[in-house]
Amino acid sequence: MKPSDATRAIAAATEVAASLGLTATHAIVLHNSNKLTLRLTPCDVLARVTHVGQDDARLEVDRAQRLAAAGSPVRVVEPQVRPLVHVRGGFAVTLWTYYEPVTHQVRPVDYAEALERLHAGMRTAELASPRFTDRIADAVQVADNPDLSPELDDADRVLLSGTLGSLRRAIEDHGAEEQLLHGEPHPGNVLSTTSGTLFIDFETSCHGPVEFDLAYVPEAVCEHYPRLNQKLLDDCRHLVLAMVAAWRWRLGDEFPNRRRWDRSSCDRCAMDHPGPHSMR
Repeated sequence: MKPSDATRAIAAATEVAASLGLTATHAIVLHNSNKLTLRLTPCDVLARVTHVGQDDARLEVDRAQRLAAAGSPVRVVEPQVRPLVHVRGGFAVTLWTYYEPVTHQVRPVDYAEALERLHAGMRTAELASPRFTDRIADAVQVADNPDLSPELDDADRVLLSGTLGSLRRAIEDHGAEEQLLHGEPHPGNVLSTTSGTLFIDFETSCHGPVEFDLAYVPEAVCEHYPRLNQKLLDDCRHLVLAMVAAWRWRLGDEFPNRRRWDRSSCDRCAMDHPGPHSMR
């Protein structure tokens, strides 16, 4: 979020908190991307703020509530207020429980155990979500359409699109059981707190094999996750790399260091899936 927008977003969050009887005289920015995450003090409540029209806040709140009810390790909505999306000054604001972080990184075994518990809860939660192949289709659209990825050269465009298609077929050919997934349970969506390991950000939830989720986590975590299919996991890791490569080429993408990311991702795709089209 741009600095000028962030300033207004902070004002919107503190105004919403005050209107609900929460004392929020200060706001500490914890994370700033397409959404702004704030710690409001002294009430010690977490606020998530995004532009109205670009948000899926209601979906995020609903999914977190349903998953918490299913026993999944997730960040929950602030219990002092109703679980609503508050609109103020062109921003959508949601309020969440703030968890005190721990100084050490989450251990791989704890990460794997929490992810297994998340998946177990997701098998019982009634949540409508797209299939993981919709994510692939979105990446293919970016790779195939020069209007969406004008800086992507023709050789890279052909390789990315072909890689995405071949990996989709390979993963579906495994015939693995599918279930509701987080969608992107990478370390950036994991909280290591005094209340344990918790997952956040469920807007990318989808149905697919659990290996698709595991493709986003460090290899050391996968070593502690039971009954995974290593070949399927390898295919899913290559798929995620190719999808991310396509998304980094999308016009208007604001990912930090995106040029280094999309270039290295394309080069990796070329090594993993060599063919007649060079990435150089």
